[in-house]
Amino acid sequence: QVQLVESGGGLVQPGGSLRLSCAASGSISRAYLMGWYRQVPGNEREWVASIKIGGDTYYADSVKGRFAISRDNAKRMVYLQMNNLKPDDTAVYYCNNILTPTKWGQGTQVTVSS
Repeated sequence: QVQLVESGGGLVQPGGSLRLSCAASGSISRAYLMGWYRQVPGNEREWVASIKIGGDTYYADSVKGRFAISRDNAKRMVYLQMNNLKPDDTAVYYCNNILTPTKWGQGTQVTVSS
């Protein structure tokens, strides 16, 4: 089973940027749809963005125009560039295969605060 390790989170001021990375232990080249999710304690995990194997991207309305998802199959990586961050973006961020999820990683904490 592919393991996923998220990194790149941290504390950032409103309006700032972060780039999250997701490293897969196995190949993701056949993963049709990879994505990022986020979760605030006490809430359900919510979908943030997805990228198809061919590069088509999809975003939740709350992040559209501010976040950009990308993938590098050769490096087994999925990225999430987050710009113009807002306090409401504060959450633990996770990546996974959208259609056939594997075990969830530990996620990476993003905190947006002044």
